[in-house]
Order: sequence, then C-alpha cells, then structure tokens
Amino acid sequence: MVEKYYEGTTDIINLSTEIGKLLGIIDAANLRKPKTKLRRENKIKTIHSTLVIEGNSLSIEQVTDIVDNKRVYGSAKDILEVRNAIEIYEKLDNFNAFEEASYLKAHGLLMKGLIENAGQYRTKGVGVFKGDKVAHMAPPAWNVSHLMQGLFNYLKNSRDGLIIKSCVFHYEMEFIHPFTDGNGRMGRLWQTKILMKENPVFEYLPIETEIQKNQAEYYTVLGECDKEGMSTKFIEYMLNIIKRSLEKLVGEQREILGETERLEYFAEHFNGVEFARKDYLKMFISISGATASRDLKQGVDIGLFEKYGELRKTKYRILK
Repeated sequence: MVEKYYEGTTDIINLSTEIGKLLGIIDAANLRKPKTKLRRENKIKTIHSTLVIEGNSLSIEQVTDIVDNKRVYGSAKDILEVRNAIEIYEKLDNFNAFEEASYLKAHGLLMKGLIENAGQYRTKGVGVFKGDKVAHMAPPAWNVSHLMQGLFNYLKNSRDGLIIKSCVFHYEMEFIHPFTDGNGRMGRLWQTKILMKENPVFEYLPIETEIQKNQAEYYTVLGECDKEGMSTKFIEYMLNIIKRSLEKLVGEQREILGETERLEYFAEHFNGVEFARKDYLKMFISISGATASRDLKQGVDIGLFEKYGELRKTKYRILK
C-alpha cells in the first residue's frame, strides 16, 4: 500500500498544467540541454545557492574559482562543502533516484569529511532550532529507516507524476530529517535527481537559486506543512518555484525559439489580451520587425490572434 502524503488542489492541477506547457516549449525548441555556457553558469548557481541556504559564506565568484581549480581563501569547512557539492552534481547521472542505497551513497559523498557518519541514517534524536526555540522536532531515530523505506516505496509505486513525487519527497525527507546534518541540501539534490527522470533539462535548472531568493518563505511553508501533517502547501510552493525557473530558462533562450514556439510562448506569457507589434518585439528582442510581422500574420492565420486596425493603428487580440 502506498501512503498518501497530500491533498489534490486546483493550484496543484493548474501549476502542473503550466509546467507541462513550458516543458513542451523546451522540448520543441531543443532546450533540454542548454548551451554549454548557460549549463555551467546554472550549475554554479545551484551549488552556491543550496550551500548559502545552509549558511555557507563563500561568494558565487569564489565558488566559480573552486570550479576552475583556482586557490580560494575562506573557511576550510565552506570550501570542502563546495568541493563535495561540485563532485556530486557532476556525478548525478551515476545515482538511481528510486534506490535508497543510492540515496545514502549520495549523502556519503555530499557530506564526506564534514560529519562522522556520512551516508548513514542518524542514531539520535534531532531538532531544528530557530534561535533558542525548537522549530521542528524530527521523528525518533528508531523510526527513520521505516519512514524512509515508505517514502521510497511511494517513489517507486505511486501513480503520481514525477514532478509531484519530487516535491513530496523533498518535504517528507525534510520532515523525517534522516541525517545528523546535510538534510536540506539532500532534499534539494534528490528533488533535482527525481526531476531529471521527467526531463533532462532539470539537471541544468538552478531551482535552488529561486528558493534562496526568499529563504524565509521556504521555511515558513515547511513549518505550515509540519502543523498540517501534509505536503500540500509545499507542493504548491515548489511547483511555483519550478514554473518560475522554467520561465526564466525559456526567457534566456528565447532567441533560438522557432516561430511556432514564439507564438505559443507569447500567448501564454503576455500580461494582457490586446497588444501591438511593439509588445511582441519587447518579448523577443533579438528578432527583426519583419520577422515579428510574419509571426503575427501566422498567429492570425492559425487562429491564435485576431487583427484589427491598419498600419500604425494595427492591434491584435489573443483568442486562445
């Protein structure tokens, strides 16, 4: 029997649909593997952000220098955290998202040299503190293995989509807090690993950067889910994070979208109904006026837009 971890909501359905549309645009435009420069930049952002959330003090420039094997001055612990993260993110393909043994091996690599029992579940009780107050008291150590087995059973056997599964795993793992340290970065890492099974683009998507921009909200939502005993709010939160990250990737790569993908992207993301050619050009700054005109004519021909007015007074209205 697969445990139920959340309640379905309209927001979950709508966000999942929007994410599906964005992934369709990414696949149609061959963006599953972004350009080398962007892949490198995004991986550095991911490593920097996931460690900053945990208190690492190194700047993104210092993380970049470590990636480039340059000497960096800073806390030995912070530098080791970065080196470990670089190694594991480079080896993500070697791990199996659905295997508990692979998950433990990943923790061992991520926390190598940082804690004594890297790669092993904790044997003592732990709590998460905010100042001198307990924000979350994790389940007792004797129950950790059982709870994690249940979570991996959910991953393997639930009929939920992988994107939903990744969000559930992230929250539930944080709640169980199976390790003495490294739980937060493992939650984010393993969500990425699960998402990669859905679409390879997630290997290069710095979701952690979106989380780091507003850490307070991240922890607030985790706390609300703890009180409710369900992952629902965290799923909604993470789906929004994933959607924003995908939108940013498409935005950064818009210049290589084809005509059809441009039209679909514009119709989905233009903030309004009526628009002029100049609005279309603002979204796709790398195309010419003539290309914009051809795109818009095609949009009218296929019934995506309707056109009215002439010459400089020409306006369009989104129909779908």
